[in-house]
Amino acid sequence: MGRAYQNRKDSIAKTSNQKARIYSRYGREIYVAAKSGGTDPAGNLSLRGLIERARKDQVPSHVIEKAIDKAKGAGGEDFAVARYEGFGPGGCTVIIECLTDNPNRTSAEVRHCFGKVKCKIGVQGCVSHMFDHCAILALDREGEDEVLEVLMERDVDVNDIESEDGRITVFAPSTDYARAKQALTEAFGEIEFEVDEIQFVPQNTVELSEEDQRQLERFLELLDDIDDVQRVFHNAQ
Repeated sequence: MGRAYQNRKDSIAKTSNQKARIYSRYGREIYVAAKSGGTDPAGNLSLRGLIERARKDQVPSHVIEKAIDKAKGAGGEDFAVARYEGFGPGGCTVIIECLTDNPNRTSAEVRHCFGKVKCKIGVQGCVSHMFDHCAILALDREGEDEVLEVLMERDVDVNDIESEDGRITVFAPSTDYARAKQALTEAFGEIEFEVDEIQFVPQNTVELSEEDQRQLERFLELLDDIDDVQRVFHNAQ
């Protein structure tokens, strides 16, 4: 056994830790969505989308149910949205979204990650204007014009629409997320969306050197170790 056993043991531990972080992040996000918009997924499209995404990522049902049950109770944890922006390796732009119950702790941890790769965190708004805050909905379907017509009839502002290999992807302003999803569901019935998210999409991308790519990977790994970090967006190719 020896080294091979230890390597396998370490690999299993790493996988287990990664799963635990994924479950924790989904649980936290589901809790916040249910607390703010209601615990019934039928009337809370943001919650419904999160639950669907969680199931695709193989988050156990008990994790989802526990988060919703917690949101039904009085009081509970007080998570706040925190967003950090800055410049990563090679000058790429970075946006880090967090849910935190201790902003001072989270800010210090994120700043430490920037410092580790000799990059600088900036003030809020310093790079977000270089991204579009988009609702992205992708469905397996033909008929790009039909989908566009449905959205326009319901006054959904569509930034872009793409059709490739039998999949249509709709990009809309984040503020139109619920209306866009409801319009598509009402027009085409229950849809299993391949993508159902609100993301920061970079307006332009930058190409990094091999060294900067390695540093970016290290930076992302450091951020991934912070429990409060939910998602990271960057404009590196």
